[in-house]
Amino acid sequence: MSGGRGKRKLAGQVVVVTGAARGVGELLARKLAARGAKVALLGLEPERLAKVSDDIPGETGHWHVDVTDFEAMDRVAREVGERFGRIDAVVANAGVAAGGPFTDSDAVSWNRVIQVNLMGSATTARAFLPALTENRGYLLQIASLAAITPAPMMSAYCASKSGVEAFAHCLRAEAGYKGVKVGVGYLSWTDTDMVRGADEDEVMRELRSRLPWPTNRTYPLEPAVDRIVAGIERRSAHVYAQWWLRGMQSIRGYLPGLIGTVGQREMRRAEPRLSTAGVTRGLVGAGGAADELARGERAG
Repeated sequence: MSGGRGKRKLAGQVVVVTGAARGVGELLARKLAARGAKVALLGLEPERLAKVSDDIPGETGHWHVDVTDFEAMDRVAREVGERFGRIDAVVANAGVAAGGPFTDSDAVSWNRVIQVNLMGSATTARAFLPALTENRGYLLQIASLAAITPAPMMSAYCASKSGVEAFAHCLRAEAGYKGVKVGVGYLSWTDTDMVRGADEDEVMRELRSRLPWPTNRTYPLEPAVDRIVAGIERRSAHVYAQWWLRGMQSIRGYLPGLIGTVGQREMRRAEPRLSTAGVTRGLVGAGGAADELARGERAG
């Protein structure tokens, strides 16, 4: 991690975590609470949110909300402030993913990845920045290796994570002089429902297995979240959930050209199976299913 000067005690701090029903968000909420933080859990799965909140010792609260809903997020931000009296940090973690070639992708699912990951992060920041400004707080935007390394079959996810990275860098300049710290968190393939869902597709799984080390591994969740917690304590400008991601920053300028060349070869190899086996067209993983269910219920 970098960009911080010493640790701040989390005890008594109020931290908001979006996408807190499972995966990175759930474990992050648990570990923050274990450090004495008061945690507000936001997400789309009310029963899971309630269970996680009930399981966590200390003062917590949970809100069923879609991060792309402007009015709902404004309401939740007010309610969190009223419940806890202040807001010290926000982790914009909510995210979904879809895989496959862009030309064959489901337009609704592709657009939803952009809406949740990028626009949802902006809506989260818009709702909570007034409170963070009042308390000289910290906003951590969860991005990804996908922000550094573009990859075929992941156009929506890469575009959204590149977008949130740039968005957070803009906010760091805009909000920094007001006392708000802004950080970007980078994760490689980490053992979550999203990654396991992507691996259910044989073509995606094989393409990932052919990536160079260390990008072809799936990393355990707990050490990654421990590093994120440490980044929140330091209010770091950059948080790297896997140690080697920091080094990727120094070579990222060379990666688009390299991946453009190597990616063509891999896509040519995969093309026959794309037309026979196909690739999952919707959102992947249990979180993606929850998002699709929530949208279906609202539409109904």
